[in-house]
Amino acid sequence: MVSQITRGIKISVLTSFEGTYFKNHQLHFAFSYEITIENHSKDSVQLVTRHWEIFDALNDVEIVDGEGVIGKKPVLKPGEKHTYSSGCLLSSPFGAMHGYFNMINFTSTRNFRVTVPSFRLSAPFALN
Repeated sequence: MVSQITRGIKISVLTSFEGTYFKNHQLHFAFSYEITIENHSKDSVQLVTRHWEIFDALNDVEIVDGEGVIGKKPVLKPGEKHTYSSGCLLSSPFGAMHGYFNMINFTSTRNFRVTVPSFRLSAPFALN
């Protein structure tokens, strides 16, 4: 697990290799990740958008931007946390992801960026 705190918001990531399968006549490696967002600040905040950079050892970097996370824009009061799971497909057994969440602080009404630390995606059979 990797974790990082930005402006009182702690992001923790846990990853798992889910297996391989064929899609469009190509072998893919499936990975899941669980993200926990914890509000250690004194203000209520809301996650508004996300930005991901997905690195695949055999492909170019894929950029993913979107509203919220898995269709939600969670509001976190001080001391609360939100956990969600998602996943990605790679064409190789190795990769990594990192990114950020754009959030709004309800007290100051200011937007701010929370870093999601870089996390590895690796199939256990491919490790030496």
